[in-house]
Amino acid sequence: MKDAAQFFKVLAEEARIQMLWLLFNHEELCVCDFMAALEITQSKASRHLSALRHAALVADRKEGLWSYYALRRVEDPLARKHLDLLKATLANRADAKLLLAKLHKWLADKDRNVACPADAACGSPGISRTPSRARRASGKGALR
Repeated sequence: MKDAAQFFKVLAEEARIQMLWLLFNHEELCVCDFMAALEITQSKASRHLSALRHAALVADRKEGLWSYYALRRVEDPLARKHLDLLKATLANRADAKLLLAKLHKWLADKDRNVACPADAACGSPGISRTPSRARRASGKGALR
């Protein structure tokens, strides 16, 4: 029961639900991608991603100065069913579609070598990035 309570506690934060939604639709995202889409600071993005990581919902990896996050395969049946329901519900919401469109605009700008925000965890201010293979859209948004 304690695991279930912890799972729902993690989902009780809107920013975390938004982050999961973005990851349902992308294989992997950089911290600055979440910052841009959600319009939050690096410290807030990192704090929410840390909570998702501790709940075993996302995994992270480092590549130089950049931190990337991806969904983890969820084994717990209760959590998996609720994540499936969350994904299906959000897919029909206008605000979720707008958030995804905002992320796609950001990724397109970023692919044109627009620098990450100055306070991003993905690089130094004013340093342009080359597109990462990690930001491919999965298209299907399947839970892993």
